Amino acid sequence: MTWRAGLLLGAGALTLPAWPAPFLGVAVLTATVLLLVLLDRAMAVPPDALTVTRSGERTVRLGGTATVTLHLANPTDRTLHAQVRDAWVPSAGARPDVPPDRLLTVPPGGTATLPVRLTPTRRGDRPAVALTVRSLGPMRLGARQRAGQPATPQWTLRVLPRFDSRRHLPEKLARLRVIDGVQVTRGRGHGTEFDTLREYAVGDDVRSIDWRGSARRADVLVRTWRPERDRRLVCVLDTGRTSAVRLGDEPRLDTAIDAALLLTALAARAGDRVDLLAADTEIRARVTGSGRPALLARLVDAVAPLQPALAETDFELIAAEVLRRERQRSLVVLFTALEAGAIGDGLLPVLPRLATRHRVVLAAAGDPVLNRLATATPAGPDDPYAAASAWRALAERDRVRAALSRYGVTVVDVPGHRLAPAVADTYLRLKSLGQL
Repeated sequence: MTWRAGLLLGAGALTLPAWPAPFLGVAVLTATVLLLVLLDRAMAVPPDALTVTRSGERTVRLGGTATVTLHLANPTDRTLHAQVRDAWVPSAGARPDVPPDRLLTVPPGGTATLPVRLTPTRRGDRPAVALTVRSLGPMRLGARQRAGQPATPQWTLRVLPRFDSRRHLPEKLARLRVIDGVQVTRGRGHGTEFDTLREYAVGDDVRSIDWRGSARRADVLVRTWRPERDRRLVCVLDTGRTSAVRLGDEPRLDTAIDAALLLTALAARAGDRVDLLAADTEIRARVTGSGRPALLARLVDAVAPLQPALAETDFELIAAEVLRRERQRSLVVLFTALEAGAIGDGLLPVLPRLATRHRVVLAAAGDPVLNRLATATPAGPDDPYAAASAWRALAERDRVRAALSRYGVTVVDVPGHRLAPAVADTYLRLKSLGQL
């Protein structure tokens, strides 16, 4: 029964005092209104008879807006009067162009289009939850309603990471070109590969003279070198409990993903092979570096649905997976947290096996709350205890950093907003030294 039927029943009740028998009037009035409601409901278009499809965008970057359109077709020979509610998860940020309380009129054989604009607030997969169609009769007294009906294809919008750090890419690529040029013109450095022969020029390193080539020609020839290419880089994302810590407005995992994307884009331009592994107690994502032109797109799609798991990370699993897959010496960049408990009990026992075969870099985004508590001036009775806790946490980070350095691990420990460029700088420094 709709509000119209209730209004009709109330208006009829005002005339009851004029009836000879009021109780008989109530019965007759109620029966009449109920009969009209049932008749009107029977004349409404059955929701099961409708056909619903969707069209629109499947992916959008976090912070952007996507449009998904719902197409409601009426194949019956009756006019459809309906209210439609297209529900999505709250983090999808759905804003329908047609409000749910607006009455739609679809003629027989016609189709109504209902666009929904989605501005997600979280990365990952944002699905449509339920579609509710309320079909009203011609007199608007009765209605048929089904939640989740008519059947509609499921639609999931994948929200990709922002990749804010790509603004640093032009500057890092310029540094990469400088490194290439310096190594080619100045001669051989550590870990470089032979490129070409050219004539000797004043200032060239005499150790680069190719005596055999010079003997075959009248000129003195020197060898030129280029940085090693087709090196291997493995980005490992820790998706365990420490990745759920919020650094400002986003979890630590999102900061690590942003840094891994910048590093991947830079290494792919440098001609290196990049693999990605995300794990906690199990492997969550795995991307290999084959097909470099589409590597970044595949990596973005793979990390988009990753979410922190409230479990302790199994570093034994990560080390075994890296050692099994990477037979050649590689640069392993582990994005995790410098937490004494997780590193001391989980990573340090397996680190010798990993550091013996590969070059390891540990990238950690520092928590700004600790630095703020450690440097704040006490203003209340509880502040000294908070500051002491922060100093203790920072001291534990220093001990963990020292323990990692003893195994030859390069530690990048910077605030979250500086993690991506700092990791890229570390990669460029190691490449310029030929230590990949």
